[in-house]
Amino acid sequence: MSKGSDKIKKSVKDIAQRANAEAKHLAHEAAEVAKHAAQNVGGMGRGTRRYVGRLSALRSLGFFFREKRWFFISMIVGAIIINMPQVSGLSADGQIVMAMSVMAVILFVTEPIPLPTVALLIIVGQVMLLGTDSTTVAKSLMSDSVLFIMGSLMLAVAVVKQKLDKRIAFLIVKVTGTKTANIAVGISVVSGVLASVIGEHTVAAMMLPVAITLITLTSDDPKAVRNLAAVLLFSISYGCSVAGIGTPSGGARNAIMIGYWKEFFFDPTNPETRKYIIDYITWIVYCYPVFLAQLPFVTMILLYTFKPEYSNLSRAVVKLRQQIVEEGPMKQGDWVAIAVFFLTFIGWVMFSDTIGLGTVAIAGAAAFLIIGLVHWNDVNNGVNWGVVLLYAAAISLGVQMKDTGAASWIATSFKDMLTPIGVDQGIPLWVAISALTTAVTNTMSNGAAVAVLGPIVLQLAQSAGESPIIIGFITAVSSAFAYLTVIGTPACTIVYSSGYLKTTDFLLVGIRMVAMSTLVLMLFASLYWPLLA
Repeated sequence: MSKGSDKIKKSVKDIAQRANAEAKHLAHEAAEVAKHAAQNVGGMGRGTRRYVGRLSALRSLGFFFREKRWFFISMIVGAIIINMPQVSGLSADGQIVMAMSVMAVILFVTEPIPLPTVALLIIVGQVMLLGTDSTTVAKSLMSDSVLFIMGSLMLAVAVVKQKLDKRIAFLIVKVTGTKTANIAVGISVVSGVLASVIGEHTVAAMMLPVAITLITLTSDDPKAVRNLAAVLLFSISYGCSVAGIGTPSGGARNAIMIGYWKEFFFDPTNPETRKYIIDYITWIVYCYPVFLAQLPFVTMILLYTFKPEYSNLSRAVVKLRQQIVEEGPMKQGDWVAIAVFFLTFIGWVMFSDTIGLGTVAIAGAAAFLIIGLVHWNDVNNGVNWGVVLLYAAAISLGVQMKDTGAASWIATSFKDMLTPIGVDQGIPLWVAISALTTAVTNTMSNGAAVAVLGPIVLQLAQSAGESPIIIGFITAVSSAFAYLTVIGTPACTIVYSSGYLKTTDFLLVGIRMVAMSTLVLMLFASLYWPLLA
């Protein structure tokens, strides 16, 4: 038994050893297979990753070119204009400025890159393409007009910071009563009066909560107040638009045109050219009546186009009164802010012809900061410094158009084109200039429109024997007729952001507004302005 047992144990041991050896062998082979498989899978993964990476890069590149296509198109168009045979009557530098202007317009309209980037390219282009000294270009960027724009934007931040929207709404209702038509008139009048001195984008931002408060207190259902909302919101945007021409501080376009008059026609050695220095009061005398004449028609057009669901907003007014009571009386800071802005306005009226509009605006902004009604961080975050840069570069390019003769060439060509159809002088020419400005201002900011068209129309006025002052005012006023698109003015964009309006609403009512404003402008240009001249 012991021998048999030993044999069995030996046999079992031998089998176990062989099995163990076989297991090790199989394990080794499995490990090798796994190793090769892992290598193959890893290789396939790297290859797949490379392919996916390339595909992603191509897609990103394609997306980049698709998004920036108008940038490259503008560059190609500019290169073609620069390298084409020199145009008769246009200098080489003038042709370069023409190319830069066309490129700038394409970029203004399509916005494939941020608009302040266009300003940077204008600066670089003057140095690289025209060979202008960089210091000279830098000096051309800062003028009283640019200081005025910068100061006005800073003042706007300080005003909005005071949050007086509900009090303004209640004040309007106290004066107008609770009838919808009267409230619409009140909103357009208040929006207009404010926008005539502090800029329409500021007023629209401040008045939007006023309208929204009245709308939401009337009904929580947007569909139930669709037309009411349209009337009140358009009362803000169009009230701002027709009023922005009222004073030089109403918009950048006004300051730009004032700068062009001085740059193009004022000669310190010639007293007769003193008339081209348009001060604050002179601008008001010319343009404020144009604003006031349009106001009644704004409400009439809106009520005709949109029939409000509610003829009386008494229910909303009761709720608004309760909210005002809860907030308590106006604080000392509110009254101080009103006083500072009033003093700034007095400064514009009394001293703009001696120290400049820009200096007064900057002084007013400094006063708000010194008193502590607004902090620098608020100003720094609230002011769109890119807008300041954009207008500075646009004005600089406009001066180059004048100095190189490009503006004169365009004006002469435009006049020659209008002559065969009999609109090369007088009221027909005024209507043509107004229509051109209206078309341009509905595709870009009104300030940019005046910056681009200003040198052209002023040269056109000279070649046609027209008054540069009359033609300049027609251009500046017509740049406010951006009623047709959401992007036409900041005020339109702001009220559209409420969610109550459709893009088609702007076109529907905008056509009627353009017709009305053009007619009013022509009446003033032909009957009132000649009396002032």
